[in-house]
Amino acid sequence: MSIGNSPNSPEEDRPSAGPDRPSVGRVLQQARIGAGLTVEEVSTATRVRIPIVQSIEQDDFSRCGGDVYARGHIRTLARAVSLDPQPLIERYDAEHGGRPSPTVAAPLFEAERIRSEPRRPNWTAAMVAAIVAVIGFAGFTFFSSGSKHEGTPIASDTAKADKPGPARTIHPRAPQPAQPAPSDSAIAGLPKDKVTIKVTAKDGQSWVSAKDADGKLLQDGLLKQGESKTFTDKKRIDLVVGNAGAVQLYVNGKEVKKVGDEGSVERLSYTPGDPQAG
Repeated sequence: MSIGNSPNSPEEDRPSAGPDRPSVGRVLQQARIGAGLTVEEVSTATRVRIPIVQSIEQDDFSRCGGDVYARGHIRTLARAVSLDPQPLIERYDAEHGGRPSPTVAAPLFEAERIRSEPRRPNWTAAMVAAIVAVIGFAGFTFFSSGSKHEGTPIASDTAKADKPGPARTIHPRAPQPAQPAPSDSAIAGLPKDKVTIKVTAKDGQSWVSAKDADGKLLQDGLLKQGESKTFTDKKRIDLVVGNAGAVQLYVNGKEVKKVGDEGSVERLSYTPGDPQAG
């Protein structure tokens, strides 16, 4: 038996170049199975999706998205199963029309050189022109206003202004007549057939409750300092005033001088007659 016919000869182990040689997908599939890997494990290791791995093993490269991506997937899958990717890529190119011819770079660069860039607006020049226009308008306005005042007797006006006039006598301000007391003005405008009461929290806050002759509640709450309330009835107004010393009270336009002491609670009742405690 000759050496050339030995079953361990390298010539017999090398895949034949004939039509019986396994396809690219078949070679990848056999290598994966021989490595004891599943499609899912190869997909996880290479980050190539499972449907694409399955399609490539079936020699369906339509899911790859083009020849460039197909070559990249073949290279990645071959390395994952310990194969040399270059023979597989060369066979893929032979079966699918080969690599695309490189594009000549010179015409592209020439076209880029010839094509002129679009002109951009010169904002600096526009800003300078606007400033010049504003300055020119301001100067024109200034000189126009100056020419209008030419020929006016400025010197005579200055002389008139410098000429001393008669001394002015400053009289002391005449005393103003005293304002009528609030009670006097209030009495003049109040109806005589009703009782009118005005309560003001003058020196502090006060709690005030007011009812008319029928017992209807007119006010029941706190008056803050400076606030006022006015009540009117045909017959009678009944009041309950807290912190009476802080309250200013007018009854039928007349001030009640002493409502009560500070912090005291006073119960008062008034009719259309003169102020009198009920």
